[in-house]
Amino acid sequence: MILVRILLLIAVFSSCHARQPNFNILDQERQVLDTILPGACQTELYFPLLKNKKVGLVINQTSLINKTHLVDSLLNVEIKVQKIYAPEHGFRGEADAGEDIADQKDKKTGITLISIYGKKMKPTKEDLDGIDILVFDIQDVGARFYTYISTLHYIMEACAENKIPLIVLDRPNPNGHYIDGPIMESGYTSFVGLDPLPVVYGLTIGELAKMINGEHWLKDGMQCDLQVIPVKNYDHNSRYELPVNPSPNLRNMRAIYLYPSICFFEGTIVSVGRGTDHPFETIGYPGFLFGSFMFTPKPIPGAMDPPYKDQQCTGTSLAGIPIEELKNIKQLRLDYLLSYFKMYTKEDFFLKNLYFDKLAGTDKFRRQIIEGKSEVEIRESWKEGLDAFKVKRKKYLLYKDFY
Repeated sequence: MILVRILLLIAVFSSCHARQPNFNILDQERQVLDTILPGACQTELYFPLLKNKKVGLVINQTSLINKTHLVDSLLNVEIKVQKIYAPEHGFRGEADAGEDIADQKDKKTGITLISIYGKKMKPTKEDLDGIDILVFDIQDVGARFYTYISTLHYIMEACAENKIPLIVLDRPNPNGHYIDGPIMESGYTSFVGLDPLPVVYGLTIGELAKMINGEHWLKDGMQCDLQVIPVKNYDHNSRYELPVNPSPNLRNMRAIYLYPSICFFEGTIVSVGRGTDHPFETIGYPGFLFGSFMFTPKPIPGAMDPPYKDQQCTGTSLAGIPIEELKNIKQLRLDYLLSYFKMYTKEDFFLKNLYFDKLAGTDKFRRQIIEGKSEVEIRESWKEGLDAFKVKRKKYLLYKDFY
């Protein structure tokens, strides 16, 4: 009976697809003809691996098979889902950035939810009791400081420690078409950067899992028993529009493309628009003398206590930048950061907690900005590290590269 249901679901999910918009490429309009199918849609490749197993899921609101959540799909074919492990923003993706997530029961399914963000960043041995296999299915956006990849690292570590196999259901990386930024240095690791990656690393989450294993980045060089279910009809030049917001403050593709560049402002006095209708499409602060755009952050779901709450800020709206322009730049936008620093008239542009250095993965970037280094000079200082990373990265690619 279970096998029959699996076969029926496979047939139903065969239409699983991502939205593919039209874009201008080399001045010619064309539409992507091959439908991109995330790993979760390849049910015939992993449903049989979960049959008669006690399954744990590392998932959130992005873990969909078409419009059906992965947990519901598995329960529909009587796969035994025992526990759900919730990352930053929670299982439903509604919590504020940095907000502690509490252990609880899922109201819909009654399944135990275990937080792996806040008091602990990875499941304990007790949390994994009774689990035969773990499945990781979370949409990444391709920036090192986006914490879902730190969750991946810790899940792989927990699996290695407890000898539990891990299946990663791969998903496209919307910023997987370029590589840029400083490489994380060992003295600056944190939950916004665990591994020696550039800020933009050009790997899907499945490729990154292979790299974490292959480069022995887990504690004590441990290896995770890993299997990646790949994306179909995808390569690193693919244009992929996310069907659901990956977190509360990344609400559209423009914000997702801007995020790797704009997130650096979170280590400065500049607001990135949390508490507005356009987070990561808005920058500014109270009293900025050179901006023409005004906004006032307010408590809203996903940003209940935003920087400069109820204060009028002046700055810049990036919401009018064409999506095609952002997609085709293929490098971090440093001009915003460098120009705002030059226009700021006080010495406390960077926050005293030096969160900027954690985002950058080094103190060199901040020092270069303070010293007045040009964008060309800053980029030249990254070149050696990026060239070495590109060579290393090629060993773990599952899809055709962008060059």
